[in-house]
Amino acid sequence: MLDINLIFKIAAVSLLIIVLDKILETTGKDEYAVVVNLAGIIVILMMVLNLISKLFDTVRTMFSI
Repeated sequence: MLDINLIFKIAAVSLLIIVLDKILETTGKDEYAVVVNLAGIIVILMMVLNLISKLFDTVRTMFSI
């Protein structure tokens, strides 16, 4: 079952990335804004990949592969 805390963590990271992006863009540091966006995407992908890994392990044990 999907843990609701994971959804809240992803939402919190997303909001933080949006705020940092807007602050960096208004100060004229567009390069840093891109780096922050990429870092945020990587963090969220790591959270989701962990969940997908657990899903594959569950499927593997369910079908005894």
